[in-house]
Amino acid sequence: MEALPSPLESARFIAGRSRDVSVDEEGARKVAESLFDKASEAAFGLSGWKSLHELNPRAASEEAVSWVFLVDTLNFSFWSESAEQKCLVRYKGKAYSGYWALCAAVNRALDDGIPITSASYYATMTLDQVRQVFRSDTEVPMPLLEERHRVLNESGTVLLEKFGGSFLTCVKMSENSAQKLLRLVVENFPSYRDEAVFEKKKVSFYKRAQILVADTWSVLEGKGDGFFGDISSLTIFADYRIPQVLVHLKAMKYSEDLMKKLREGTVFKSGDREEVEIRGCSIWCCTLICKHLLDLYEKKGQDMRDQINAVLLDYYLWDYARDHREDMKDIPFHRVRCIYY
Repeated sequence: MEALPSPLESARFIAGRSRDVSVDEEGARKVAESLFDKASEAAFGLSGWKSLHELNPRAASEEAVSWVFLVDTLNFSFWSESAEQKCLVRYKGKAYSGYWALCAAVNRALDDGIPITSASYYATMTLDQVRQVFRSDTEVPMPLLEERHRVLNESGTVLLEKFGGSFLTCVKMSENSAQKLLRLVVENFPSYRDEAVFEKKKVSFYKRAQILVADTWSVLEGKGDGFFGDISSLTIFADYRIPQVLVHLKAMKYSEDLMKKLREGTVFKSGDREEVEIRGCSIWCCTLICKHLLDLYEKKGQDMRDQINAVLLDYYLWDYARDHREDMKDIPFHRVRCIYY
C-alpha cells in the first residue's frame, strides 16, 4: 500500500492552502491559555476515559480491547437529521444518543448474551441481526445500518484470517508504537482508510484508525501492550463536533459562503473541498493549541509532554461540545454521511 502523508503533514498542507476555513493563531493561543489550569485535572487526563464515561469498559483486558475495536469499527455518522427526532438507546434506565447510543447498544447486547464483540460472531452477522442489536428505542433508526453490517463482516473476517480473531494480537504486533499500530490498522482494514485528494495531492485523516489506537491506549491505561512511547504523534480525530467547538472558541473561522451553506443544512460528500478544509484545519488548529499549551508550561518550568497531547485534547473538546451544546447552537456542524466519522 502506498504511504500517504500523515494526518499531521496533510493538515499542515491543507491549512496552508485553505480558502473557506482558516486557523486563527491568536485564537488557538487563547484556547491554550484557557486550558492551562484544566490540563492538570483528571478531566484532561487518561483516567478520565474510564471514570467520566460509564459505558466504557472498566477492565484492562483482552475483552475490553475487543470492545474498543468493535465500537471504533462502527464509530461513524451518528448525527440526526432533526434535533427533535433522534435515535435513542435505553440502557440501565438511561437514554443515550449519538456515539453513546452505539456503546449502549453494544453493552445491551452483551448483557443479553449476544457475543457481539467476538470476531467469529460479527464476521457472519446478517443484516437482520445487526438491525436487532443496534435497534433504536425511538422511530428513528441508527444511520447507515447496511454500511455497519458490511464493515462488521469485513473487519471480523480480517481479524479471523490475519490476527487469530483478536485485535489484541494486532496491538502486540505494534511493539508499543502508536504509529506502527496505526499503519497495521489502515493497511489491513479497508474501512479505516480515511483519505482524500486536495489540490491534486493525496491526504489522510485516519479519524477512526487514530481513535482506535487512542482508545486502546486508554482502555489499557497506557501500560503493558497499551504503552505507546509515541502516543503524542497522533493528531486529534477530525469529525464534525471538534470543528464546531473550535469555531465556537474562535480558534478557527469559516468564510461567509461556507457558513451560509452550513446554515442551509447542505450535506457535503466525503472528499468535497469544504469538508477536507474543515477537517484538515481542525487538526492543524489543535496541533497549535497543544504546542501553545506545552510552551506555557515550559515557561513555568514544567515539562508536560507526558500529560498533554492531541488525544487528550480531543477527548476534552469532544466532551466540551456535548456539555455546551446550547451555547454552540449558532454554529452549525458540517453534515456528511460516510463511514469515516
